Amino acid sequence: MRERGLKQTDLVRLAGDYGGRLGKSQVSQYASGKTMPRPDMVRLLAAILDVDASWLESGDAPLPSDARPDAPSACAAAPASPSSRSAARHPDSRPALSTSQSIQSQGSTTMREFKKSSKLDNVLYDVRGPVVDEASRMEAEGKRILKLNIGNPAPFGFRTPDEVIADMRMQLPDCEGYSDSKGLFSARKAIMQYAQLKHLPNVDMDSIYTGNGVSELINLCMQALLDTGDEILIPSPDYPLWTACATLSGGTPVHYVCDEEAEWYPDLADIESKVTSRTKAIVIINPNNPTGALYPREVLEGIVEIARKHQLMIFSDEIYDRLVMDGEEHVSIASLAPDLFCITFSGLSKSHMIAGYRIGWMVLSGNKRCAKDFIMGINMLSNMRLCSNVPAQSIVQTALGGHQSVEGYVVPGGRIYDQREYVYKALNDIPGITAVKPKAAFYIFPKIDVKKFNITNDEQFALDLLHEKRVLIVPGKGFNWGQPDHFRVVYLPRMDVLQECMEDLADFMSHYRQA
Repeated sequence: MRERGLKQTDLVRLAGDYGGRLGKSQVSQYASGKTMPRPDMVRLLAAILDVDASWLESGDAPLPSDARPDAPSACAAAPASPSSRSAARHPDSRPALSTSQSIQSQGSTTMREFKKSSKLDNVLYDVRGPVVDEASRMEAEGKRILKLNIGNPAPFGFRTPDEVIADMRMQLPDCEGYSDSKGLFSARKAIMQYAQLKHLPNVDMDSIYTGNGVSELINLCMQALLDTGDEILIPSPDYPLWTACATLSGGTPVHYVCDEEAEWYPDLADIESKVTSRTKAIVIINPNNPTGALYPREVLEGIVEIARKHQLMIFSDEIYDRLVMDGEEHVSIASLAPDLFCITFSGLSKSHMIAGYRIGWMVLSGNKRCAKDFIMGINMLSNMRLCSNVPAQSIVQTALGGHQSVEGYVVPGGRIYDQREYVYKALNDIPGITAVKPKAAFYIFPKIDVKKFNITNDEQFALDLLHEKRVLIVPGKGFNWGQPDHFRVVYLPRMDVLQECMEDLADFMSHYRQA
């Protein structure tokens, strides 16, 4: 600009002559070196300044001697003398300032770049990951996406019970302040009574903590428990938040296998083989996400024996314990382990279709004497976040004590039951796909014949399905499953949507071969 005799306002004015557009703030940012122009802006600036774009991008080379001397120049309109123009094109003349030189000339340093923490390098949450990002991009273009990716009941027409909404409205004026860090008395009392019905031992009011969903409480526990290098046993496939929180806390997640050939039950021998001197705890997810498995009493007793033998803490994620089908009974593992320290997680997001309200809880039970210091850590972290969502806490008593509308969903004729029946059959009718029938929750985790379809990358499979059929699923890798041969389907959408999705999937699989 100096060599051409141009001011910043000249660039703004001349941009229009070249069919482009520059703002004063843009030019100021470029001239000061605070930001680098986009490629299209580089081309526009190169035309205005009558230089090669590649030279402009390189920044520190002398002004080229072959800078198109006969080309029409934007500088013709600027008050630049012929001598200054010829000097600017001479290879020995003073070069235009590069970005870095411009910064230094103003007494500042190169713009600082802020990168994500290295703690996130091994963290994933593909339930809302790259495939979902691509679906969002497609939606922004106006494309209709059929979503089978996330367990969020509300968008699929599942409504919160009227009584729960009415009670929250009535209590809102009383929910403006912080509650006790563990939660409202009424909420914790109702949770304690529910825990007693589930036969959790040694539970009192001080054993109950409310949270902004179970997710917050999982993170809180991992932060309170794990030191760098500590190991924690987590199922594979898992709900990925468990692995992510353990990793962020400095711990080492060790995945034990859930056996598809045995209805996705945990492999007890594999669990036993993976216990080391660094193992502090074992996580179970029952009912399971993503498989929909419900663990029988004998499997739970086997896990308790391993935990007892190796003195492990037990974390049990039971958020789907009221979404059980086929007349089966959910057993809380803590009820089988009065001599062990257990933490049981649950909440209302799924059973009462209020995922957005963010209300979950955890119950400490069993032998608390061995966990006094850990409990002090939990209390400290609980106090630091002040409290969980008070309006949502206010409806726990109503929700747990009132009519359980979810019971109508999980019996024949109910939406969740009937949609499970349809999706299970439809998936197994597709050549090359098999699925174990889920007994709880609203997920199914089908297996793909990878040899038949030449699949080596399950994320690419999910992207290909999305691009061709606009059906959104989550690949198995998103649940810390080691092979590219599974994906998760959420069967919450209404039957007509599920039928459209399954027909599209069947058509896709009839010709798909991964490149």
